[in-house]
Amino acid sequence: MIRFIDTFRGRFGVEFICRVLGATACGFITSRGYRAAKSRKPAARAIRDGLLVEEVKRLHAANYGVYGVRKMWHAMRRAGWDIGRDQTARLMRVAGVTGVVRGRKPRTTVPARVPDQRPDLVMRDFKAPAPNRLWVADIERHEALLDLAVVKGHRFASVAAGV
Repeated sequence: MIRFIDTFRGRFGVEFICRVLGATACGFITSRGYRAAKSRKPAARAIRDGLLVEEVKRLHAANYGVYGVRKMWHAMRRAGWDIGRDQTARLMRVAGVTGVVRGRKPRTTVPARVPDQRPDLVMRDFKAPAPNRLWVADIERHEALLDLAVVKGHRFASVAAGV
């Protein structure tokens, strides 16, 4: 709210902005409250965060910019800062630094090397002219068990006209 008033105070004036805003979601602010907030000293947490953000940036760069929250938390503690893990995560967000994500996501679908040569018997038209004329099955997995083929997890549905 203070930042908003600072942005537009030259154009509209503090009193007018406070009068127009009135009761807001973040609380009621008056021109007197605005001046009090501007003259107030920064909080101890804000001052400490200013120091720690610079330390987070320095340590992150010193470790080739690959440390995530957990390793950064340990590095900060080794450097002598009494800091919590969640505070480290918040300071890393403020500083705009992130860790490197290792590994890859699992590959679940492997595309075929050649185009599909199987015929499309329904020509991608899944509308049946009458009941029991077009049957569609989606077979997810085959498993051979002692010369007996078992279809697991199959879905089978008949498509009727008008359904």
